This record gives sequence, C-alpha cells and structure tokens, in this order.
Amino acid sequence: MDSSETREEESGSKDSNETNRLLPIPSPPSSTEDDEEVAFDSREKILIVDADSASTLNVDGDQVPPFSWKKLWLFTGPGFLMSIAFLDPGNLEGDLQSGAVAGYSLLWLLMWATLMGLLIQLLSARVGVATGRHLAELCREEYPNWARFVLWFMAEVALIGADIQEVIGSAIAIQILSHGVLPLWAGVIITALDCFIFLFLENYGVRKLEAVFAVLIATMALSFAWMFGDTQPSGKELLVGVLVPRLSSKTIRQAVGVVGCVIMPHNVFLHSALVQSRNIDPKKKGRVQEALNYYSIESSVALLVSFMINLFLTTVFAKGFYGTKQANSIGLVNAGQYLQEKYGGGYLPILYIWGIGLLAAGQSSTITGTYAGQFIMGGFLNLPMKKWLRALITRSCAIVPTMIVALIFNTSEASLDILNEWLNVLQSIQIPFALIPLLTLVSKEQVMGVFRIGPVLERLAWTVAALVMVINGYLLLDFFVSEVKGLLFGFLVFTGTAAYVAFIIYLITRGSDLSSNCFSLEMSKRYSNPEL
Repeated sequence: MDSSETREEESGSKDSNETNRLLPIPSPPSSTEDDEEVAFDSREKILIVDADSASTLNVDGDQVPPFSWKKLWLFTGPGFLMSIAFLDPGNLEGDLQSGAVAGYSLLWLLMWATLMGLLIQLLSARVGVATGRHLAELCREEYPNWARFVLWFMAEVALIGADIQEVIGSAIAIQILSHGVLPLWAGVIITALDCFIFLFLENYGVRKLEAVFAVLIATMALSFAWMFGDTQPSGKELLVGVLVPRLSSKTIRQAVGVVGCVIMPHNVFLHSALVQSRNIDPKKKGRVQEALNYYSIESSVALLVSFMINLFLTTVFAKGFYGTKQANSIGLVNAGQYLQEKYGGGYLPILYIWGIGLLAAGQSSTITGTYAGQFIMGGFLNLPMKKWLRALITRSCAIVPTMIVALIFNTSEASLDILNEWLNVLQSIQIPFALIPLLTLVSKEQVMGVFRIGPVLERLAWTVAALVMVINGYLLLDFFVSEVKGLLFGFLVFTGTAAYVAFIIYLITRGSDLSSNCFSLEMSKRYSNPEL
C-alpha cells in the first residue's frame, strides 16, 4: 500500500514537473533582478478579481474560469491603446488619399489589412502574457549585443519617424482650429507639452490613462461619423467596395499604402508590454489562457472600431473627391480646406470637425509613441531610471528633429508631402526588425511553453508577415527608382540595401538557435530543481 502511494506521488510530481517545464514561469525575485527594468511594477498592475472568488478559490490552475463580463471590463484597455496606431495621422492621410484616388474600390483591402494587423497584434499580446516579458526584453536576452543594439536603433528610428508624422498632424490640427494664428512650429511645441500632461496621468493609475485614450478615440469616432453623416456617401457602393475585391494599375500605389500602414514597428513592441498591466499568475495555465481569451476579444473590438473610423474617412473623401482634379493633390494640410469648399459651413463647419478629429488622432498617437519609446529603451538597454526622465529623453529624441522638420518643410504643402513619403519609407524599412523576432519567439516551445502557436497559425503568420514585407519592399523600390539620382547616392543606397538584406537573413537563420539559448538562460534563472 505504501509503495503504491509512493509511486502515485512520484507520478504526480513528474506530471507537475512536466507542466511547469512547459509553462514559461517568471523567475522568483532576486537581488539582481530587482534592478532590472520591468514594464509595470507589481503595485501598478490591475488586480483581476473573480466574479465569485469563493467558488473559484480552489479551481484547478489548468482550468480556464468561466466567462465574465466584469473580467472582460477589467482586461479592456491595452487593445484600445494599441489600436491608436491604426488611427494616427499617417494612416488618416492614407485613408483620404485612398478614397480620393481609388474611390470605394479599396475598402475590401482596408478590411483585410486590418485583420492582418489584428493577427500580428494578437501574437504580440500572446508573447507578453505567456512569458511575462515584452518583446524588447526578450530581444535583449536572446540576441548578441551587436544585433541587440541594431534592433534597438532600428526601433528608435521607426518610432521617431512615426512620431514626426503624428506631431506634425497635431500641429496641422492646431493650425486649423486656431484659424491659422498658430504656425506649425508652435503646434509642435504645444503637442510636446500636452504629451507630458497626459503622461502625468499615469501616476494616478493605468486605468486613468486608458480612460483618456477612450475619450480621444470617441472624439475621433464622433468627428468622422459626423463627417460621414454630412457628406452621405453611397451605401451601395460602400457595401460593394467592402465585399468585392477590385484593383487596377491606377490604384496600386494607394493599395500598397493601405496594407503598408497596418504594421507599425513600435506598436508591435508596445502591445506586448501593455498586456502586462494586468496582474496575471503565469504559473497557472488556466489564468494565462483566460487572459489571452479576454485580450483577443478586446483587441478585436478595438480594431473593429478603428476599422469603422478609417472606413468613415475613406468614404467621405471617395464621395467628395473621387474623379476630381483635386484627387491627386489632397493631403493632411489641405484636406480641411477642400472639405470646406466642397461642403460649406453649416452649424458646425466641416473644416473644424476635421480639425478636431485630426487633433484627437495626433494627440493620442504621440502619447502612445512616447509610451512605446519608454518600453523600447528600457527593454533593449535595461537602464533603470525614473519614468519622467525616460519620457523626457524619448520625447526629446522625437521633438528635436520634428522642430527642425517643421521649420524646414513649412514652406509649402508639396514639401510636407515629400516629407511624408520619406517618413513612410523610413518606417517601412523597419518592419522586418519587429516582425521577424516576434514570429521567431511566438513559435518556439522553449520560449512560449504550451502557448506556442501551432504549425497552421505559424505558417499563416509568416505568410502575412512576408506579404507585408514584400508590399513594403515594392514601396521602397518604387520610391528609390524615382528618387535616387547620381552615382554616389546610388552606390550608398545599394550598399545600405545589401547590409539591410544581410541583417534580415541573419535574423531569420539565427531564429532556430535563439530559442535554445533562451531556454537554457530561462531554466538557469527560474528553476533550482536539477531534474528540470
């Protein structure tokens, strides 16, 4: 009898050890780890309480608790912050140009591009929840120093490029709403200061900051829905545009822009950190799966809202400017004036409705950009410092070049359009350096444990990533063919392209080795049992 019980205990211990091996359990606190940079301190995290804590107190850790609307509400927030990258001024400019040049014909592509973006963001959230680390931290642990610093530099460059677009978008909105009294450079300064005011709310808790973003998203939704109601686009053409794929040689550039805007490199890093704002016990498989389920729901709802906002804007400009002589010259700077000339004033002039929506988009995206910058710097470099100091550094990295850009390119609308093209190219270049590490990590059992993605989802994710990278490659090729002139400039571009491709190949081929290195590192940190 005693030997039978001993065998059962040994079997149970073995099963427990096997479960622990497959779960990516964070290491216990130690004196060295206390100094490591983390996305959120334990006191900052939101406690997830069961609807009926008494009945679920003794639930098996591998069992997923039943669905609860209260819990869904507690998990709601990170997905909406992530969705703001789909609504930044760069995306809005892509929307209005797509509508003006292609009419309703690319709405189906907007829908599918949003779904592709959702897939990538769900994988980013999966990495953050299952490992307890965000993407920048994992890259720091896995890659050699030289590769880590290259990845960090690329992420910072992408963030600065996005931030310039966002800050200038806000500055244009301030110029519109001030009736031209405030110049572009003044709007840049106001936007920078506003960002610090909003970030100050973080001291009062994550939920307060999330509430501010909810108000800004609601402002965008109401503004562009109002414009949609004022202009009354064709419902039939809208439905056909969403359901029937159409593409022509005249709209290929706009199509590339629609797909290219769905993946923002800094947003991939951001979402993997934001999901750690909830207090989840990573030792319990059921709790981790529960968190993934709720984050999937709220992220899907958030991107549905962003899709509707982008749809409103695209159809407004499709109704007003498709087939007109202004179609090829519309941008963020003159869009409000064109709308005003087309649809007039009324009780609330459409020019100011556009300005309010653009301001909300610019302000929200600059705040999330600063937020992402903190996680990227802290994760890659592991430099413990006060949040206000890191915010000051990351904000200054963007504001200084933005001020220079605002002064140089404030001469004409054409110069700002040229700037926007260069910034789009700059961000397109960085996309592989976020996607390849993400997909490498999320498909490895040694990193993700039982939460690694399956082979079907892995192939789908790599297909989506390859499609996005090829489309952005087309954008780069088209841009450089038209812009590269002169032997010296051509040689520099060729050399840079060769180094760029070589680094991408390195990231792909290095992927199979990284997981084993990460596994041995994690095991040495997390477990003291030699049998593991």
